[in-house]
Amino acid sequence: ADSSEVMNKIKRAANVTYSALTPNVRGMTDALKANVDEVAIFAAASESFSQKNINCSIEESLERFKPVMELARENKIPVRGYISCVTHCPYEGRVPTEQTVKLSEHMLEMGCYEISLGDTIGKAHPEDIKNLLNSFTGSMPAEKLALHCHDTYGHALENIKTGLDYGIRTFDSAIGGLGGCPYAEGATGNVSTEKVVALLDDLGFESGVNIQELNKAANFIKNELLKIKNRKGN
Repeated sequence: ADSSEVMNKIKRAANVTYSALTPNVRGMTDALKANVDEVAIFAAASESFSQKNINCSIEESLERFKPVMELARENKIPVRGYISCVTHCPYEGRVPTEQTVKLSEHMLEMGCYEISLGDTIGKAHPEDIKNLLNSFTGSMPAEKLALHCHDTYGHALENIKTGLDYGIRTFDSAIGGLGGCPYAEGATGNVSTEKVVALLDDLGFESGVNIQELNKAANFIKNELLKIKNRKGN
């Protein structure tokens, strides 16, 4: 379904931020019509992934974001920045940390209130996250950064723990571990919200999420997906 249609049909809950990805002016215009609370722009630290994912270079993507940022300012809409492949790229291999830092700083200067650092293919180890976050020391405070970890190789929770050690307090997750990327072969969905909340609870952090209700929602989604899979199988 079209995202605008979804946004207009859902029943919105209080204290929830309803956000939309807006890669260009058309996306931003649609988002404004849908009365979103927030928008997000997304770039990649790897040139090859940028070309595959949004069909332009990193530099060209930043140019596309300028009018989006202008519309956001005019309409007083907060903008979050996402960066894919912050440590590893499916096409180029390891990504130099300076590329990620430079792009993050640029997007922050453009007006993003926060930069979400994405381990898109899940290849980062805690040491990779440490090296990356050390590279930000002095240039960007931890409260301006978030981590977006995929659990493809089982390192997501370790990487989140590393982020916590560095003062990061915002982590992207997907209920049931849904998601993935068609341009990152083998990359599973984002780390499951259930795992992240359980980890935070174990470590004594207040997430504000009811784990029992969360598990109910996760089981509902898993059952619905299983029904779809069975129908396709028949």
